[in-house]
Amino acid sequence: MEQKNAMNKPAARPAAAAAPKGEAKGGGSSLFAILAIVLAFIVSVIIYKFVLGDASHFQGGNNENNPIGGDYFGVVYKGGPIVPLLMTMFLCVIIFSIERALTISRAKGSKSIESFVRTIRQKLNVNDITGAIAACDQQKGSVANVVKAGLGKYQEMARERNLEKDQKILAIQKEIEESTALELPMLEKNLVILSTLASIATLVGLLGTVFGMIKAFSALAQGGAPDAVGLANGISEALINTALGIGTSAIAIVAYNFFTSKIDELTYSIDEAGFSIIQTFAAQHGETEHHTA
Repeated sequence: MEQKNAMNKPAARPAAAAAPKGEAKGGGSSLFAILAIVLAFIVSVIIYKFVLGDASHFQGGNNENNPIGGDYFGVVYKGGPIVPLLMTMFLCVIIFSIERALTISRAKGSKSIESFVRTIRQKLNVNDITGAIAACDQQKGSVANVVKAGLGKYQEMARERNLEKDQKILAIQKEIEESTALELPMLEKNLVILSTLASIATLVGLLGTVFGMIKAFSALAQGGAPDAVGLANGISEALINTALGIGTSAIAIVAYNFFTSKIDELTYSIDEAGFSIIQTFAAQHGETEHHTA
């Protein structure tokens, strides 16, 4: 029982110390997401009203008329009130893609992940744990943080004389898993926004398409001569919303899959380095050390 307690206590300290930091990061990230969405909506409305809807883009200097031939600003404006929503989604995809790219870049560290993992394995092969920790300090980033935590536990278990070999390996493995669990949420933050935008952008575009077709058929169904302008505007609104919705959704899907694959690469690198740490410890400390009462 004393041996079990001695193994569990050191592993619990990093999680307890890092929890408030993780909560602070999560709160800051949530605030950033809210502000980014609100700001994107405000910018979209301003662009829609004062740039796309400027009278210079329309016949007779009136945005109620048809747009001037070849003026795509006026054409997009005729997409109707759904356009600012779709523009907001498009801006959010761009904002969160940039934010994720910067975050994952920082998580990789100063050098390539492959080179870092190769360096760690070389240091471990010659049992140079201090050199491996120095490489982690130089690399920085999420992967280096996890590997450094595992190496720190490696050194601690190497000095431990009261635990069995299997208990020591389990303690190192647990330390790596806990450190990984603290780093991964930061990497995956805001990806759910991209996946949501990928799903709803097309639906919002289709909603705008429906509104446009309703206007078109209403103009067509009028008694007497059909309203050609109303028919054209309705069809234009339908097509513009469809194009914006599909385009935004496509970009969001590509961004989501790209960042997911990058996170998978980081996770694989962590697993590879962690496996090397455990295998090295098992090889270098092959004999079970018993505590003599």
